[in-house]
Amino acid sequence: MELQQVEILSINQKAVIPAQELKGEQLEALNSHSVADAIRYFAGVQIKDYGGVGGLKTVDVRGMGSQHVGVFYDGIQLGNAQNGMVDLGKFSLDDMEVISLYNGQKSNIFQPAKDYASASAIYLQTKRPSFKDNKNTNVTLRYKLGSIQLINPSVRVEQKITDQLAAFLSAEYVKTNGVYKFRYQRKNRDGSTAYDTVLKRRDGQVDAKRVELGLVGKGYNSNWNVKGYLYDSDRGVPAAIVRGRFDGRGQTWVDKNYFLQGSYEKRFNKFQSKVNAKFAYDFTHYTDTVSTVKAENKYIQREAYVSWANIYSITDKWDVSFSTDYQFNNLDADLAEFSYPTRHTNLVAFASTYRWDKFYLQGSLLGSFVKESVEKNTSSPDKNVWTPTIIANYQPFTREDFNIRAFYKRIFRMPTFNDLYYTNVGFSNLKPEYSSQYNLGFSYKKLLDGFFKSFSIDADAYYNEVTDKIVAAPSGSLFRFTMLNLAKTKMKGVDIKVRSSFQLGEIHFSPSANYSFLEAQDVSNPSDTFYKNQIPYTPKNSGSFVMSAKYRTWNFNYSFIYVGERYNVHKDNIRVNRLNPWFTNDLGVHKEFQINQNLLKVSFELNNVLNQQYDVVYNYPMPGRQFKIILSANL
Repeated sequence: MELQQVEILSINQKAVIPAQELKGEQLEALNSHSVADAIRYFAGVQIKDYGGVGGLKTVDVRGMGSQHVGVFYDGIQLGNAQNGMVDLGKFSLDDMEVISLYNGQKSNIFQPAKDYASASAIYLQTKRPSFKDNKNTNVTLRYKLGSIQLINPSVRVEQKITDQLAAFLSAEYVKTNGVYKFRYQRKNRDGSTAYDTVLKRRDGQVDAKRVELGLVGKGYNSNWNVKGYLYDSDRGVPAAIVRGRFDGRGQTWVDKNYFLQGSYEKRFNKFQSKVNAKFAYDFTHYTDTVSTVKAENKYIQREAYVSWANIYSITDKWDVSFSTDYQFNNLDADLAEFSYPTRHTNLVAFASTYRWDKFYLQGSLLGSFVKESVEKNTSSPDKNVWTPTIIANYQPFTREDFNIRAFYKRIFRMPTFNDLYYTNVGFSNLKPEYSSQYNLGFSYKKLLDGFFKSFSIDADAYYNEVTDKIVAAPSGSLFRFTMLNLAKTKMKGVDIKVRSSFQLGEIHFSPSANYSFLEAQDVSNPSDTFYKNQIPYTPKNSGSFVMSAKYRTWNFNYSFIYVGERYNVHKDNIRVNRLNPWFTNDLGVHKEFQINQNLLKVSFELNNVLNQQYDVVYNYPMPGRQFKIILSANL
């Protein structure tokens, strides 16, 4: 008997906008240990990594910016009203079942209004309790150790309480000193060498604990779950290597993140309803004792969220849905003259799908109503915005799995609390950023009987615009900036994804490749020297290749990631601002052992095999060659 949370939606829908997914054995085979590492293998995605081990890791999809990406953890969005970004480096892959990326939004209209409210979305689905062979208890033990003094033990326990109820506990500890060697090279404007030396990167230490505890249950035509989450970390903040300074800066970042969330879903014949709820408390303590401007700041964020989503099947081909969400956010900080903002957000979404023979059409309309108040200074004006989305899919051939798809989406992003209220920086009259997305693509899948077992290809061409983009402009001092709606950017690109599988004797091979072309230009002001230049940190060309091979109880994995030339934050696409292309090669070998009913696994992973020296973000050097040894047991 298995106890799992299941999707009880009875309608069999083809995904109009198919997700890019990594799941199960694919996730285990990759030489990745955080969500940020794994997402690098998706087409159209760029990860900003500020210094490797302890550095902040954010995601950018199709050049639109990190704040336009919604990140959902077990169906409920991870929030950060302070700066709008989610640090994906905090999330381990140990408990992850599926990672999905959607451009635009999910095709399934039975979802909260929040799911319609971002330009793209990443869904992190953790493992659900599953019991086989009459087992009542599952225990997974894992221990990782490696270079950079990494120690990373974890445990997961699943317990069946009844046939309809199960509990789980997951805990993890990560510790590393964050010290690694790197080669530092810089040129003067005349081409002569300014620096060329090998140094040690410091300030990347991490001491982090994660604990999750939850219940999963099911009833008659219903299922529910509740989860508590704790993340407690004390880590260094790797500083930029500038002005010949290579030593540590004494910057630290303490995080204490807690949330409690739950979901209940019920079906009544042709009508289905789902309720989600969450409360989150986030504490951040940032300290800088070495830089010219000393800082010690504490921030507390609180978030309360509730959602009610409904779907009704009018006919076998026509569905309609309605969902409404409410979210409360506030922010406390120990800054002088801080505004202490509170935000109330109401979202309402109407959506419908119609399936007619080979044609599928979906439309949605999202209403966003935002009201803010502050204890000091001036609050941002209320926002009342309606934004539409329309999606279409057509399958021209009955006997071939070939689909043509297209979508248009209009969406907006609220300014963050930092944009609006940060002391000496924020500007309370900022407008939201508006984006328009256009996408045209196709997919083709084929199952084969010969040497090749399967083949699939997905290709999409897109055009995006972001208007009223929020930028920081100097205001008479290097330490005083004003946030303004100035920028306008246009992005056009192509994403191509190819998957296949074939077999040689007893060896099963699964190659996959992604390629992305992206031209993302700043078109704000024709008089700017960087007008129509590629926006910072956005490569025109990027891609990845993964080859997995399985032979009996052995698994081998090779992965390659390439990122083309980019330009740093100074915007002008000139030689002095150019960042070199970079690539990495990773290898992994995994061996399984079956002892009675217990499965043991030993893995050896080698990352950045050729010891490439590169920066993802300018002046934040990344680690060179690294290794990991992983021991795991499923009891």
